Amino acid sequence: MDLASRKVVDRYFTAFGFVSISLMGAALVVLLGPIVYKGMGAMVFQGTIEFRRLHIEQYGHGDAAKVAAQDKEAAATRRPVYRMLEDFQKQLDEMSYSERSKYRKPFGEIKTALHELLGPLPGESMPILLRGQYGQTRWDRAQVKLQNLLYSEQWDYSDPSKPGVKVLKPRADAFKGTALEPLFDYVPKNLHAMLLPQWTFYWRFLFDSSTDAHFFGGIWPELLGTIYLTIGSMVFALPMGIIAAIFLVEYSKESLFLSLLNTCISTLAGVPSIVFGLFGLAFFINTLHVSESKSALAGSLTLALLVLPTVIRASEEALRSVPHTYREAALSLGASKWHMIMSVIVPAALPGILTSIVISMGRAAGETAPIIFTAAVSVGKPLSLLGFFNQPTPALPWNIYNVATEHEAVQEIRHVQFGMVLVLVALVLLLNTAAIVLRARIAKKLKG
Repeated sequence: MDLASRKVVDRYFTAFGFVSISLMGAALVVLLGPIVYKGMGAMVFQGTIEFRRLHIEQYGHGDAAKVAAQDKEAAATRRPVYRMLEDFQKQLDEMSYSERSKYRKPFGEIKTALHELLGPLPGESMPILLRGQYGQTRWDRAQVKLQNLLYSEQWDYSDPSKPGVKVLKPRADAFKGTALEPLFDYVPKNLHAMLLPQWTFYWRFLFDSSTDAHFFGGIWPELLGTIYLTIGSMVFALPMGIIAAIFLVEYSKESLFLSLLNTCISTLAGVPSIVFGLFGLAFFINTLHVSESKSALAGSLTLALLVLPTVIRASEEALRSVPHTYREAALSLGASKWHMIMSVIVPAALPGILTSIVISMGRAAGETAPIIFTAAVSVGKPLSLLGFFNQPTPALPWNIYNVATEHEAVQEIRHVQFGMVLVLVALVLLLNTAAIVLRARIAKKLKG
């Protein structure tokens, strides 16, 4: 190839490389942008007086005197609403049976909507679930509940050629001429004064335990459980993986057994993660009885098997990349083979071995299927160090799936779902960054 053609090819390759990097960066922004934006909504939002009162009463966080004064101010604005309900109830008692029947269901829906918006109404018994003991703790959700108060959803099927169309019908139309009619004008105008929203930085989202199935509180048990499982899997996988890599590179000889062993390692790397989960349940829990049932220990062992092929292959390549002259020099100085491996070869291959740690930690932290059967629970307390050996734990991957698909009120806790995803991504990035920095420092020392 002449010089001119080579320059043209180089330019094309440079352009393709630039375009590829740009597309990758754009895809990363498109993927992570919504996660960061919506995930931050779990910690930065407009919290209402209900949020501040809940955290005083349930967690002991906040200025009790200030919250009490704000609660008193909000209560004064809510009294007209309760008075309208009482007046309408009196009107209802004076109506005939047929008239009461017409209002009974709409009035019940109004009281339910107000309960969800402002908390228990006067005269109501205190609900058992915590979510029913308080009104809306977030201003954005309060806007949704206000919509439910002002409008009822109906479906219009008048056009048979089209699917049903959702129509919002004002509830005020059903209560014209009654004592309840002013309520539909009063609540929207005074909702801000009734809930007193303030911008809140809820950093305790990372360190509070969840309450009432993630309706309130934070994700500390899930975060701690993920850290336990990730570090635990590395504790088991790294020694086995590195020793196996040393055997394959330094001690094994070409044979049928070695070919079979390499085939098994490559096959394990492609086995679906759900299979590892079932194997962990059958082997570690039901056969070896490492714990009576689910436990962080069983989950860590299962994750260790999952990432073991990656550790072996990456470590094997790192060991093979060490120049053969290193081995010859060490052996010529009288070092034994094992001493040569541990003092010369492994330190020289350490940056590559740390690469396997980076890859493996990210996968172990984000896997869901292997821990479903061996370690994860939907709700639980923060795991203690001793509890690691015999207790299950919440974990971010499983709880993200759980609250996004199986929770009874998925829409109510969208901010928790995105908050968990953001924290999981940040945790993986933090672990990877720490390993990358360590690898860079070791590489720098090895270069002199």
